[in-house]
Amino acid sequence: MSRNIEIKARLHDRRSMEQIAASLANSGPTLLHQEDTFFACASGRLKLRVFAEGHGELIYYRRADEQGPKESFYLLTPTRAPQNLKESLRLANGILGTVIKERTLYLIGRTRVHLDRVEGLGDFVELEVVLAENEAQAVGEQEADALMQQLGIAKEDLVRGAYFDLLAPV
Repeated sequence: MSRNIEIKARLHDRRSMEQIAASLANSGPTLLHQEDTFFACASGRLKLRVFAEGHGELIYYRRADEQGPKESFYLLTPTRAPQNLKESLRLANGILGTVIKERTLYLIGRTRVHLDRVEGLGDFVELEVVLAENEAQAVGEQEADALMQQLGIAKEDLVRGAYFDLLAPV
């Protein structure tokens, strides 16, 4: 299973973040429209991501729901028939909910930087430092911390959990 180190934070000044990310990036911006449908799952999380172009990917992941840099284990399975897969998963597992977002993607070294506009929540920034197979978690955490400083992400803006959790009624 692949691994990365992730952070998620509220984004107060999208325009400024776009400028900083663009100045540091070796790739991007790439605009993506995504619809994530979450399904019941015995452990971790299971979601089907559908892109505007009609393809998708089934994503299983496991991570702690805490603030700050954290390790995430994930498995991506591409699909050219996301609507059929969604119906199969609905029948088998049940749908928990959906998150719709517009994502602007930058690559800074090996880190995916997402500037997300999430329906019903607003703007966020996510960092995903992709780890090598046997790389120590601490190396990725240090890289995430350094990039947080470069991008001006304040610790008090960090959020825990997934967008789905933030949308859920309290």
